[in-house]
Amino acid sequence: MAKITLSNLRHSYMPNPKGPEDYALKEIDLDWTDGGAYALLGPSGCGKSTLLNIISGLLTPSEGRILFDDRDVTDLPPDKRNIAQVFQFPVIYDTMTVRENLAFPLRNRGLDEAKITERVAEIASMLEVEEMLDTRAAHLSSDNKQKISMGRGLVRDEVNVVMFDEPLTVIDPHLKWKLRSKLKELHQRVRATMIYVTHDQTEALTFADQVVVMQDGEVVQIGSPVDLFERPQHTFVGHFIGSPGMNVLPVSENAGVVTLEGHPVTLEGAISGQGGKIELGIRPEFVSLGDSGIAARIRKVSDVGRHSVVEAMVGDIPVKAVVEGAVPEQGEAVHLVLRPDQTRLYRDGWIATEART
Repeated sequence: MAKITLSNLRHSYMPNPKGPEDYALKEIDLDWTDGGAYALLGPSGCGKSTLLNIISGLLTPSEGRILFDDRDVTDLPPDKRNIAQVFQFPVIYDTMTVRENLAFPLRNRGLDEAKITERVAEIASMLEVEEMLDTRAAHLSSDNKQKISMGRGLVRDEVNVVMFDEPLTVIDPHLKWKLRSKLKELHQRVRATMIYVTHDQTEALTFADQVVVMQDGEVVQIGSPVDLFERPQHTFVGHFIGSPGMNVLPVSENAGVVTLEGHPVTLEGAISGQGGKIELGIRPEFVSLGDSGIAARIRKVSDVGRHSVVEAMVGDIPVKAVVEGAVPEQGEAVHLVLRPDQTRLYRDGWIATEART
C-alpha cells in the first residue's frame, strides 16, 4: 500500500486556460496516509472523477505532481502505478467461474498456483462467496457480481491503492447497505489504502475515515464525518451533508451584532474578517421550539419517522428545525431557539466565527 500525495495539482481540458473558470480542477494539495479509507464526495461535475483519473494515470494533470510513497508517478502510465479499480458496472468475465475471476489478476502477474489458491480462498471468505466459487459469473445477481468485482480489486495484496468509482450506482437500494457494510469490513481487515468516489453522502460517511468534499473543482473541506456534520467550513458542506441540510440564512451585521430579521443572534464565537456576503449557518438539529426566542410561524411539518422536520417562517425566511415528540399545527405562532455553540457566521460561503475552546 502507499501514501498518496497530490502537490499543487491543477487540470484543464482546454489547451490554453486563461483563468480559474477554465480549470476542471483548481489547485489541490492532499496527503492520504498508507492504509487509510478516504472518500471523494461531491455533486456531478465537481471534479472528483477527473481527480480519480489523474491518480490512476488515465489523465496527466496540467500542473502539479502525484507521488506514491514520495515517488513521483505523474508521468507513469496506469499499468506502472500498481492500482486496482472497481467501477460503477462490475468488471468481471461472465464465462468464467467466481473462482477463475478472483484468480485472474493473480495469474496475470505470474503468481504460483499455491499462492493463488490461498489468496482466492481468503478473499472468498471475506466476501462470503465460498459457496458460489464454482458458479459461472453470468448466473450471479447484480450485487454478487459487484462483490466479485470488489474481490478482484482486493485479491492483489501488493497494490498501492484500491479505487472505487461510484461502485454501488447500479445496485438495488435495499442491497446497498449490505455492500457498504461489507466494504467497510473489508477495509478494516485488509488495511489497504482505499479511495471511494461518490455523490452519495451516506456512502461516503459510512465508508471513509476522512472525506474530501469537492465543489466546482475545489476541495472545500477535508475531515471526519463528525467534523463535516458538526462544523462545516463552508455553506456548501453544510447544505450538501445532512438530511435536512444546514439552514443557511441571510442576516445583517452591525458593530459585531448579528441579527436575523431584526432579532439579535448569539454566535459560537468572535467574528473574523470584514465585508462580503454574510449568512448564518445552523443545522436543524440545533434549532428548537421554546417559550421565548425568535418569533416565527409554522409553514410545514414533515413526519420522517423518528422525528419531525418543522419549517417555520421568520418573516420571509424559512428555518427548519428537527423536533421530537408533539409538534405545532401549520400556521401556529412559535418561538425558535438557536443553540449558540452551533450558530455560525459565514462570509462569502466560508466560516467566519471562531470556535470557543
